[in-house]
Amino acid sequence: MASSRERGDRVVVLIGVFKLLKSALLIAIGAAALRGVPAAALERALDASGWTGALSGHRTVRDAVVRLLSMDAHTLRDLGIACLCYAAVFLIEGVGLLRRRRWAEWLTVVVTVSFIPVEIYELARHRGAGELAALAINAAIAVYLVRRRLQARVPGAYTRGAESRFRAARHSIRA
Repeated sequence: MASSRERGDRVVVLIGVFKLLKSALLIAIGAAALRGVPAAALERALDASGWTGALSGHRTVRDAVVRLLSMDAHTLRDLGIACLCYAAVFLIEGVGLLRRRRWAEWLTVVVTVSFIPVEIYELARHRGAGELAALAINAAIAVYLVRRRLQARVPGAYTRGAESRFRAARHSIRA
């Protein structure tokens, strides 16, 4: 049976993989935008990325992209660069989480919480399952990681199982 720490590490790894998937989608969208892929193909990629929450407020972003695509190549280039910048942040988060770095957990909290206002706006504007799911997933990730980091900082915050093992080991040393 896995300890709570091992389960916690698995959750962090799962969050890291999720962040890497978001990064891969944004890299694809950014590269497509920079290469001048037709607007219809870019719209399909944006729609596909919506389920991951890679683009918070994806309807708002998609609508903005449609407007941007009707503009000039310079604006499309800016969109591609923005997608690649977000992809870099998600990539750093994902790799850091997979390597189980504390700073990556805090970075993920900051970045994830920064998207929540956009997701709330999007949910209020377009009530839908996708918007609700993105908000719920991001809120759960943020709460989980904050709780995990704060519990790790509290001295003596270990499980009852660890406490009983400590007492047993201390008792066996005295004997």
